[in-house]
Amino acid sequence: MIHIETGMTMKRTKDDKEEQRKDHSGGNSFRCEFRFRILELLNFFLYFCKKQGNIFFSSLKYTSIPAFIDNFNPEPSSFCNQSLLSSTMTYLTHQEDFPLDRRAFQNLAVGAAGMATAFVYFHFRETGVQVSWKDFVDRYLSRGLVGRMEVVNKEYVKAFPADGNYLWFNIGSVNSFEHNLELAQQEMGLSSMDKIPVLYTNESDGTIFFSILPVLLLVGLFLVSMRQGPVVGACSSRVKGNSLTVTEFKSRTVKDNICVRFEDVAGCEDAKLEIMELVNFLKHPHQYRDLGAKTPKGALLTGPPGTGKTLLAKATAGEVDVPFISVNGSEFQEVFVGVGPARIRDLFVKAHSMAPCILFIDEIDAVGRKRGSGNYMNQSEQENTLNQLLVEMDGFNSSTNVVVLASTNRADILDPALIRPGRFDRHIYLGPPDLKGRASIFKVHLRPLKLSTGIDVETLCRHLAALTPSFTGAEIAGVCNEAALIAARHLNQCINMEHFELAVERIIGGVEKKRQILQLEERTTVAYHQAGHAVTGWFLKHADPIFKLSIVPRGRSLSSSQYLCKEQHLFSQDQLFDRMCMMLGGRVSEHIFFNRITSGAHDDLRRATELAYAQIVQFGMNKAVGPVSFDRPQEGNTLCERPFGESTAQLIDLEVRSLIDAAFHRTHQLLVDKKEMMEKVAKCLLEKEILDRTDLVKLLGPRPFREVPQLLLNLNSSFENDSSMSKETSSGKKLKLQFNQLSGRVSALLWVQIHAGSHKSH
Repeated sequence: MIHIETGMTMKRTKDDKEEQRKDHSGGNSFRCEFRFRILELLNFFLYFCKKQGNIFFSSLKYTSIPAFIDNFNPEPSSFCNQSLLSSTMTYLTHQEDFPLDRRAFQNLAVGAAGMATAFVYFHFRETGVQVSWKDFVDRYLSRGLVGRMEVVNKEYVKAFPADGNYLWFNIGSVNSFEHNLELAQQEMGLSSMDKIPVLYTNESDGTIFFSILPVLLLVGLFLVSMRQGPVVGACSSRVKGNSLTVTEFKSRTVKDNICVRFEDVAGCEDAKLEIMELVNFLKHPHQYRDLGAKTPKGALLTGPPGTGKTLLAKATAGEVDVPFISVNGSEFQEVFVGVGPARIRDLFVKAHSMAPCILFIDEIDAVGRKRGSGNYMNQSEQENTLNQLLVEMDGFNSSTNVVVLASTNRADILDPALIRPGRFDRHIYLGPPDLKGRASIFKVHLRPLKLSTGIDVETLCRHLAALTPSFTGAEIAGVCNEAALIAARHLNQCINMEHFELAVERIIGGVEKKRQILQLEERTTVAYHQAGHAVTGWFLKHADPIFKLSIVPRGRSLSSSQYLCKEQHLFSQDQLFDRMCMMLGGRVSEHIFFNRITSGAHDDLRRATELAYAQIVQFGMNKAVGPVSFDRPQEGNTLCERPFGESTAQLIDLEVRSLIDAAFHRTHQLLVDKKEMMEKVAKCLLEKEILDRTDLVKLLGPRPFREVPQLLLNLNSSFENDSSMSKETSSGKKLKLQFNQLSGRVSALLWVQIHAGSHKSH
């Protein structure tokens, strides 16, 4: 036998027992005695589980008997030993695989004992046998087997034989029962002295108890939850304290273990300068105070998701020499009233005690949403939290030594009082990086990668930047990581150019579905659809140059095409119209060759319609509607009202349809004239499945418009001023740069040679 040893002496003297009784005397004596009785039941339960084997614990998803049961072997005769019972609880709650601590163990034991008691009571209580009046008289009363009878609640009768369970039967009324019993006994010839005694009693059948049992259970669970708090998993994951007590708000003070620096953040040089100026305010305040300048209260980082807002905040935490406190906007919202304002106050009290410091609130739109913006569920609490934040940032008790740094990608929904000067003095926008920014970001993410020896990092960065227009920093990081995964999947020792191109296609189009086999008719339709896009874009002046065509299914699409987009911020009406024509090229091609249309052009039609609405509603490029601009409702915002009347709406719809029809007719005329070329492209695409720009030049000839060999990019500054690129690259060894001095600014024409086929040899 393996007995429990917990460091305490198992045998106690009488004096020890007497002292123990004194300790447990008074108001707690009943409670301690009750717990000992509970542990007695638990000991019996553990001993039963030990004897029964693995059946019970397999239902609890244990692979075998847990160690805290397997090592437990008490003698059944020792179940009433209180010292053993106390040591049992101490032993179990200190086992590694025992999922509860001492307090939860006691509550569980109380609940288990209650359920066991209810089970024993309802399972083993006498229920009696129901019989009819005729059977009762014939089988029991006439044979003299009934000792006494009880009329219970004037509804039924219990008859108690000399041995065995009692009998019971229903009666209509007490008078009819007495009359029938009197007649039966007269027929039996019983004298008045031998007649069976009848008692009248009232008993509760448990109906009231069962009706209030659910209420009692709910009240019990509520009281237990108030004492214990929520239990999630093991004791290490338990939330301590009362479940109705507002937990203390714990903000994170960043230590010196942040490994991100400003040099690790690329593609947002202007934003870094703004943040570094704020840091310099805190490091050297006398430089600004001597000139009468005041420290900015805060800076708001805005921009699309993935552009590096949080990364820039991490770099700030890694660079500053002052305390950096980080919180999330969602942490201020709770189901309890008053939690949000209280946490705001606690946060700024901590910040003021550590001043000068920087307070970073990530996703501030969770707490800074416009007041009265339609959030009816928790409007009052959210407004109270926002009001407290406004007071702390610029109120009577505000401090100038705390700089608030916040980030959001929904700046349009923030309250105007929050973003005004005096609270957030600086609004720093982080948009998608340009070509130079993407090249710098690629250079940062290529540092830990093992590249092929024949690849020049500078050239690779330029090439990948040209292949990823409008990519954010997060997407560029995904491209680099995906290239490494592809190289590892192919069992390569290093990463080459082909892996990066496959990674770009994977991020843009999705996973290549090699096992998805299209029917010949569908495959032919897809090929002619892509040929229509290619030919239309090839012979339109303002269309983006085509880089690659493919009819290999990827993701949810059956085909894909890549374009080399220009870094352009302003678009003319002719440029937008050419883009609409190129979008409609696939649908027009299907109509010309098959005289039918399919659902494959759904996304093309959607984008063409959005572009047409943008020209008419937002850009003011329509003569009938006029030079006006209306804000279009955001996706999912059903409560937004149109800022124009019904007649204007009908006119807009009419002009949009007219513009799309004009683009369709122009594309149709172009593809009819180039039908033979389009058929060549489609047949070659069916044969090879993938066509690059070299193949298109062979099939269609050079583009009839003057252009840089592959890509023409206008940059704001020369690459010689870009510190992220090497001098060797900027000197013109890999790139041909032509500099022109214009209005004090340097414009560069970047010539990049991109041939997808030439990289397959790496």
